[in-house]
Amino acid sequence: MHGLKRLILGASAALGPMVAWADLSWSFPDPVTPIAKETLHVHNLFMVIALSLFFGVLALMLYSFWKHRKSNGHAPATFTAPKSRKQWFWVLLPFAGLLVLDYGVFGIPAYHAVLMYEDTKTDADLVVKVTGSQWLWQYEFPSEGVKFSSRLTTPREQIMNLEPKGENYLLEVDNPLVLPVGKKIRFITTSNDVIHSWWVPAFGVKRDAVPGFLREFWAKIDKTGTYRGQCSELCGKEHAFMPIVVNVVPQAEFDAWLKSKKTPL
Repeated sequence: MHGLKRLILGASAALGPMVAWADLSWSFPDPVTPIAKETLHVHNLFMVIALSLFFGVLALMLYSFWKHRKSNGHAPATFTAPKSRKQWFWVLLPFAGLLVLDYGVFGIPAYHAVLMYEDTKTDADLVVKVTGSQWLWQYEFPSEGVKFSSRLTTPREQIMNLEPKGENYLLEVDNPLVLPVGKKIRFITTSNDVIHSWWVPAFGVKRDAVPGFLREFWAKIDKTGTYRGQCSELCGKEHAFMPIVVNVVPQAEFDAWLKSKKTPL
């Protein structure tokens, strides 16, 4: 028992730096964008069908083991390939079922989600450029003339285990990105040095920031609040210290914040 306890504690210590969420959840965060909702729908659909197939096949196998056991007088089959029409039917039926599942039940909603994710230019209300650097994020509103950096503010004492960790350990910044609620926002990502990746789970979006390239995605956030994420592409020794904080506010509050960020002439 003590050995098992030490093993669990050792595994937790090893995996601890990989998980910065203060409130670890085994499910998806509450989706607040159409893309996140579609992703959750596809995930739930996949899980229901996959689990139904798993338990259905498992039940059929256990029944076959019990029904056709040797003690009941059954002997092993001697054929090595389907011969009768009935055998061919039961061989081809699962194959046809998988085709329907892959290209119909799974493929159609997945294709719809991909099209939705890539629709960056239709009716965008706002453009935000996101630039990754070692190791911070730079945000720019090109049309509004606003540009600023966002850095980790978690005290080093907490990182070095010299002080108790805060509620949002490794997920707090000096200048959070502020966005208006209910507006379609076009994001453009790039990088100044190596590949980074901008990821906010509640938005259902993740896009690599690649040096020399401009990559796009969009989000329409339906609910006000503070949403947190991280760089999800290993980018160097400070990779774990590139958090993302987005405050989603009403339009009037966003306008006031944007005005306060503009550099006076």
